[in-house]
Amino acid sequence: MRDILIVVDMQNDFIDGALGTGEALEIVPRVKEKIETFPGQVIFTRDTHGEDYIDTQEGKILPVPHCIRGSWGWQIRPDLDALRSGEAVDKPTFGSERLGRLLVEMNREEPLGSITLVGLCTDICVISNALLVKAFLPEVPVTVDAACCAGVTPESHRTALEAMKVCQVQVVNE
Repeated sequence: MRDILIVVDMQNDFIDGALGTGEALEIVPRVKEKIETFPGQVIFTRDTHGEDYIDTQEGKILPVPHCIRGSWGWQIRPDLDALRSGEAVDKPTFGSERLGRLLVEMNREEPLGSITLVGLCTDICVISNALLVKAFLPEVPVTVDAACCAGVTPESHRTALEAMKVCQVQVVNE
């Protein structure tokens, strides 16, 4: 059995760019250490929008252009990207169906022992992907490392962690 670490959207725009926060910047060293010491396979996701972002439903609700494909903000933070060994899973929305299908295929090839998520933002993309992974692979233990996540606000981070617990996602390092 192999274990998987999913590094969710550790991109410049979410760390110190258009939607960056102090909390996001603070978790970077912990996420880096987690990646460097993780004994299994690491998969990165990347929030990915087009130039038409403002015209999308998300853009109308959150009118802050971010993670536009090819831009500096779309790039995974360089010190973390240097640790990436494969292609990032680009996701056009909060949760990635492509990621779910990829994990199901990996589980067919060799059973997955566990899936751990870290990254940004706890209350949007981390929770969306944790629940999506749980739906695709309900018998594989899913964990979120809270110390390696940050939300839009500290309060929404805590709320998302509590919501994930109710959905049988284990939360560690609170």
